[in-house]
Amino acid sequence: MVAAGGAAAGAAMLPGQAEARPGPPAKWPHWPVVRFNILSDIQGDLADFGKALDDLRAINPGSAGLGIAGDLTPRGYDFEYAQLRSTLDKHPHPREIAWAIGNHEFYVPKWRDPDTLAQETWPNGTTEDSLFRSFYRFAGRNTVYSETSFGGVPVLCLGTERYAKYHDPKLWDEVWMSDSQFTWLEQRLRYWSNRRSPVMVLTHHPLPNTVSGTHNKLYRSDYLQSDRLLSILGRHPDVFLFSGHTHWDLTLSDWVVRRVVPGTGNLEGFTVVNTAAVQVGWTDDGKGGEVSLGGAFNQGLQIEVSPGSVVIKARDFTTKTWLKQITVPLHNFGGFPH
Repeated sequence: MVAAGGAAAGAAMLPGQAEARPGPPAKWPHWPVVRFNILSDIQGDLADFGKALDDLRAINPGSAGLGIAGDLTPRGYDFEYAQLRSTLDKHPHPREIAWAIGNHEFYVPKWRDPDTLAQETWPNGTTEDSLFRSFYRFAGRNTVYSETSFGGVPVLCLGTERYAKYHDPKLWDEVWMSDSQFTWLEQRLRYWSNRRSPVMVLTHHPLPNTVSGTHNKLYRSDYLQSDRLLSILGRHPDVFLFSGHTHWDLTLSDWVVRRVVPGTGNLEGFTVVNTAAVQVGWTDDGKGGEVSLGGAFNQGLQIEVSPGSVVIKARDFTTKTWLKQITVPLHNFGGFPH
């Protein structure tokens, strides 16, 4: 890992591909820069979510899209999804939204009812299937993985297809991805690579030894198939992976890194970005764990894709200030049409 400085057309539709609108664009947009925003880890902090949406409208009024990298709700109850939708509807926001699933979308089984925590009797009558159905109804699709276009820039959402504890009592939130999801990801990345386009990938859980917090033992085992996922992403220098879950502060030096995966033939690696959180912030405690930052915390990202480079900006929505930014050159950009 190096810290970052300063299906061919006509192929059968794959699961998750139906969410692309309306599929691969015929050509790049005519304007020079495509701007969109990425948040994560709302977890019921709807007041801060509203503040973030208002600030995003002020700084990026023509936003091409909004990505939410998981933990949309505190627990995954249908009424919590409804509250999130209500907040979204009360604030300005882009038409295109890419929703990724997070571990908090699977926390209903810890509760006997919304007011009674009962982890000793997990899953309290809640079925695994019902949790996925709640997410699908909210997100308007029938797979956890999907493709969306933000102004011509492809955005792929990944996610777990099992809640691990239903399948192994020794596990909890670990991510499991099906062969179908891996195949879909490989094919979409290959397709966009052939079109010389950068690809934005949203996933809730971070990959080990990438961005802030992922060297910590708390976040080194989030994926049951991390090597397989890394081997796919690592082949493509113009992939940008955005992950949440840690809530670690965007002021840390490793908020953006280049991750090189041996054996992929890509010595430049791919870009990995920490999405921070809307709900609360955390950082290293100096003892191999983490500690809450306390106080007001509400951070997210703005992404600006232009010919030849991608600019990633870190934003503090509480103070309405930019924290930092980085420009990442593109290796295989096809250019905008004339």
